[in-house]
Amino acid sequence: MPHIAVIGAGITGVTTAYALLERGYTVTVVDRQRYAAMETSFANGGQLSASNAEVWNHWSTLLKGIKWMLRSDAPLLMNPRPTWHKYAWLAEFVSNIANYRDNTVETTRLAIAARKHLFAIAERENIDFDHVRRGILHFYWDRPSFQHALKVNAMLVEGGLDRRPVTAEEVKSIEPTLNGDFHGGFYTPSDSTGDIHKFTFGLAKACERRGARFVFDANVERIARDGVFCIGYTTSGADGQPDYRVVEADGIVICAGSASRHFAAMLGDRVNVYPVKGYSITVHLDDERSQVAAPWVSLLDDRAKIVTSRLGAGRFRVAGTAEFNGMNRDIRDDRVRPLVDWTRMLFPDVDTNRVVPWAGLRPMMPNMMPKVGKGRQSGVFYNTGHGHLGWTLSAATAQMVAETVSGEFRTDAALAA
Repeated sequence: MPHIAVIGAGITGVTTAYALLERGYTVTVVDRQRYAAMETSFANGGQLSASNAEVWNHWSTLLKGIKWMLRSDAPLLMNPRPTWHKYAWLAEFVSNIANYRDNTVETTRLAIAARKHLFAIAERENIDFDHVRRGILHFYWDRPSFQHALKVNAMLVEGGLDRRPVTAEEVKSIEPTLNGDFHGGFYTPSDSTGDIHKFTFGLAKACERRGARFVFDANVERIARDGVFCIGYTTSGADGQPDYRVVEADGIVICAGSASRHFAAMLGDRVNVYPVKGYSITVHLDDERSQVAAPWVSLLDDRAKIVTSRLGAGRFRVAGTAEFNGMNRDIRDDRVRPLVDWTRMLFPDVDTNRVVPWAGLRPMMPNMMPKVGKGRQSGVFYNTGHGHLGWTLSAATAQMVAETVSGEFRTDAALAA
């Protein structure tokens, strides 16, 4: 069987490796970190959320972005400093507003399909990832936002999702710990949450057991083709000096998150991924009072654009915000502080004495749809650009790209015969 190299050991890279292994391929995964799932797949919001499948290509998103531009604590923040990549990406984003409805429905269908694959993998490989299946509750503070949500809900239902409106009283009954005066909400019982890092790390170990090779601490500097693909990378040698090495493969799948644009250019492709930074805090529930006061049902606050997940008895994840600031990975206090303040306001009995902040770069395509499929060259494939839904969609897109790989190599084998 052909040897396939996967660039990237985040959730999309590792699920892709697993899907290829299931089909009998020899697989090598290359990543610049020392372990799997150390970047955007480390501490996201935790939601496996078909209910959050609405794409962002809408005029209201642009208007809010302009309104919030001067607020450091805004849910969406854009650095106004001009860069060609950012403004070219935004122009494409606007051009895809016409596809808002179709892409939202398609994303919903993809998210529902992904669940089945992910749950089956976790059971088959015995991966514990703090999975909580209590649904996701979206709540709204005012009538206008709830009315917009009704329109969104129609698209999600068209995509096959079981999601229903609930009254303010039902919001409180679904999650009694929630403190606030709400207009209403929507509840999706089939959605769930889990620790993306624990799942991806556990799946990487399962891939190793199935024969995959992982090359970590590898900074890929060159991808060339001389009969086979030659992936040149540097790593630290025994003497501490850079050591240049090469991985050879018959095919290559780019699953490198926000770095995918860089690697695609090496291969003659344009993959217009932009890094949209998101933040999270992990609140450690060190006392019984906090454990009782923190919610188990996963939440999405539409006004603040904040999501939550309960990760076992002792951790509460709160995540949100979108920051357009290039490949900047800095964790800013003025972006973390609103997450802490929101937690204190809605869950006043949760102790925020021990809070761990984090930031990651979501790889977003301008149409908010993942890039899955072939590149220009034979043997080149992509599974990247999932934006805020990488955890939600990855198990389905991994199957899609693995099928594309198989289709191409079957064709090549038939032609050779």
